[in-house]
Amino acid sequence: MKEQLESLVTEMIDRRIYLEEALNEFEKKFIQSALTKTGGNQTKAAKVLGVHRNTLNRKVIQHKLNGHK
Repeated sequence: MKEQLESLVTEMIDRRIYLEEALNEFEKKFIQSALTKTGGNQTKAAKVLGVHRNTLNRKVIQHKLNGHK
């Protein structure tokens, strides 16, 4: 996994993707995956992610993700 991450980071730098954009995309994908895994249940997804449910809800709205109720 470490090699895959290093390869991805190198590719993103080569494509001139800035850190803020990369972090936002990573957070968005990470949250969407947790929501998918938990069937859209934000309480369960928050536990999987290790964040408070209110934090997750705010980020779901911020990233305009499916799972916002």
